[in-house]
Formats: sequence, C-alpha cells, structure tokens
Amino acid sequence: METLTLKLEPGQDLHQSLHQLASDHQLSGFVLGVVGDLSVACFQCPGQPHPTQMRGILEVITLNGTLSPQGVHLHLSLSDGACQVWGGHLEPGTIVHKGVQLLVGLNELPGQSQPTSNERVELAVLQGCPWCHRARQLLERQAIPHRIIAVDSDSTFEACQRRSGLRVFPQIFVDGDFFGDYTALHQLHQSGQIDSLR
Repeated sequence: METLTLKLEPGQDLHQSLHQLASDHQLSGFVLGVVGDLSVACFQCPGQPHPTQMRGILEVITLNGTLSPQGVHLHLSLSDGACQVWGGHLEPGTIVHKGVQLLVGLNELPGQSQPTSNERVELAVLQGCPWCHRARQLLERQAIPHRIIAVDSDSTFEACQRRSGLRVFPQIFVDGDFFGDYTALHQLHQSGQIDSLR
C-alpha cells in the first residue's frame, strides 16, 4: 500500500480539499490518520434534516472513511473548548484553523486508476445549490458511481439544457439519457431501487 501525507493550510475546506485531490489526481483510498484543528466544523448528525455547524477552536479527534474521484465519504469527530465530543458525516464548509495533517492510504497510484466506464450516472450541479448538494450526498452515501458535471459556464449550462430540456438543477443523466432531478432520485431511493443505478 502506498501512502500520501497531506498538510492543509488555514482557511482550506477539509471536505473540498480531499474531494479535489481525489478528483484531480484520480486517487482512491482511505484516511489512516489525522491531527489538527478547525475554525468551523460542518457535519451531518444522524436523523437530522440539516447539517450542524460549529465555530470556535475545534480539535480534530478522528477522521475515518474513503475518498475517490467520485466523491468522499468521511466521518468526523472533534472536541470543543469544553472537551465535549461531537461528530457526524463530514460536510463541505469545514474550515481548517491553524493546520490539518493527514495520512492517506492509496488503493491505486496516480495514473494507474482503472477505467471509469462503470459510471452510468452523471450529475450536473450548480455551486451553492442545496438540492444539488443533497443529490450528490445521496449518491455518495449509497456508493453509486457517478461523474460530476460542474455547471460553471454558459456553454456547460446550455449543453445540459439541450440534453434535459430544463433550466433547473440538479440534472441527473443515466446511460446518457436524462433521468430527472433530485426529487426523482430521492423517490428512487425511497422505493429501494437506487441500486439499479450501479
């Protein structure tokens, strides 16, 4: 097993940094260890409709889970100034305070990743869109392989609109065809049929 040591600087987003690293370098692996602190922690508690956000000087205790080009699935535990321990599913918006150091175990070396032709699902997302975030989170939690289409230009927006006939996001495509929006994905999950997207 190869390992990779990472050092995140003040102000970096822990979730986004790990997702970007895995996506840019086509890395798959898991977090072996972590030390550091946060100024903002954002995590999803079980059974709650919205993520919890904490501010202050927060010490990272553990960070466990996986990262891949398709997304990250990580669980965070941390301590506040009163030594109370909190934790849940790591969410974007978790900001490094003085620094965070991580040791990541790699399943594959950069440049040696397997073809990603098993990604039947494409998810077109707008930055800051809560429904896009929910759709992405659902796919990641169910470990459904997917490719993100970041709608960050007029040309990408128009290309998605041509494919779906819609101007709203997220837009989900399966095997190249338009499938639906977040509601359609959520309904598929509720019916117990989301595994059909694998």
